[in-house]
Amino acid sequence: MRIIRDYQFVEPADRGATAAIGNFDGVHLGHRSVIELARKAVPDAPLGILTFEPHPRVYFAPDAPPFRLMSQAARTSRLEKLGVERLYELPFNAGMAALSPRAFAERVICEGLGLAHVVVGADFCFGNKRAGTAEDLVRYGAEMGFGVTIAPLLAQSVATVSSTAIRQALSEGRPRDAAAMLGHWHRIEAPVIGGEQRGRTLGYPTANMSIDGLHPPAFGVYAVLVEVLEGPHRGQYHGVASMGVRPMFGENRPNLETFLFDFSGDLYGTPLSVALVEYLRGEEKFDGLDALITQMDADSARARAILAAL
Repeated sequence: MRIIRDYQFVEPADRGATAAIGNFDGVHLGHRSVIELARKAVPDAPLGILTFEPHPRVYFAPDAPPFRLMSQAARTSRLEKLGVERLYELPFNAGMAALSPRAFAERVICEGLGLAHVVVGADFCFGNKRAGTAEDLVRYGAEMGFGVTIAPLLAQSVATVSSTAIRQALSEGRPRDAAAMLGHWHRIEAPVIGGEQRGRTLGYPTANMSIDGLHPPAFGVYAVLVEVLEGPHRGQYHGVASMGVRPMFGENRPNLETFLFDFSGDLYGTPLSVALVEYLRGEEKFDGLDALITQMDADSARARAILAAL
């Protein structure tokens, strides 16, 4: 997959693609339906995604609570797995934010990227102050020479599949419901960082990962699937993970600590992908280390049973 980050300097080979437009946070089933429409719109054209970094919400409200389901790297990885050939990952800055809907269609889509066809969701808005609608884009496309397909919203049961609905499910400790909307397990991907190594003294050495910038799922203990993405231990593992601030040891920055079953090795600096499968319990503060270890033993046994049944 080729990544293009400047619409003003695009190689001829990267023009003429069909692109789905959006932020694609989570790459959920609704996103995937849009991507599939783009794949079929012009069968001989390269399949592209037009997105932005940082997310426009981060640009307009940098101090707002974290909301992203995926890091930039995790989104790129997921899109590549879906067969995306061109990722137009454009910087969202003051200049981009100031473009009128017409200017965005003309300068970015038509003249800059040279897209042959674009696909957007029915609720798509674009341009300065989100003034442009999907219908406006259809009109601009007819005028400027690019095709436009509007994808309907994808509904599942009575709830619309959306990043907002997925965040709510994760906040309420319902990772399986989130996975049903995502079409895959919700994963946190990041390198392993140094911790305080308390887990080793308890018989549960953990791989610590930052969740900075991501929407925090419900704090507590989860049964997890772990993929070690690089290095000599690369592969798939089962495990149990604690998400939160570790109240047993005072107030701490939220992170994810994962104990990999039947594993021995050094993972510092290694990128992991940890999939949340089932929420086992909330965070607790125990009377002492013996009570904590007893509970960790029970959590591990329960997680093993859940994961073995997948």
